[in-house]
Amino acid sequence: MNFLEERIVKEGIVKAGNVLKVDSFLNHQIDIDVYRQMGEEFKKRFEGKPINKILTIEASGIGIACAVATPFHVPLVSAKKSTRINIDGDVYTAEVESFTHKTKNQIIVSKKFLTPDDHILIIDDFLANGCALQGLISLVNQAGGTVEGIGIAIEKGFQIGGQIIRNMGYQLESLAIVEGMNDETGEVFFRENK
Repeated sequence: MNFLEERIVKEGIVKAGNVLKVDSFLNHQIDIDVYRQMGEEFKKRFEGKPINKILTIEASGIGIACAVATPFHVPLVSAKKSTRINIDGDVYTAEVESFTHKTKNQIIVSKKFLTPDDHILIIDDFLANGCALQGLISLVNQAGGTVEGIGIAIEKGFQIGGQIIRNMGYQLESLAIVEGMNDETGEVFFRENK
């Protein structure tokens, strides 16, 4: 069991509807040491790739993406979930559906921050159905950039997102892949590490 799986077992809360709450260390109260470990692990897993930017989606992915951008020494671009007055100029847009919030959002990135010269590592906290990742991939494709890989903190392996993204040919690295959860016992079951 790796550091993230151990922390999920210790502090994660399983709720009905395939919801895993990790807000005590990952996405509400943040354990900086866990983030640092995630950044280092993603650096190892994508070593040798010509990554020059990290891309994530607001809000929960930003902290993890910062921890990943640090060892890569590259900028982080955060896709916004709606049109903002303070984003000027042309933008790339994509529609994404949130598994957690059961909503659809337009995500946007200013064209000045994604270019054909960019080699992108996409980072996010959770992967369920893959909609957010497909939206982020779409933004990179619209810019003519290259997706070098995708890093996820927690993947729900019993949902279709991971399979969809891997079938698209991307290197997808998830630090913890949950194969199942029991909301009555609070148990979380992980995919065996290869």
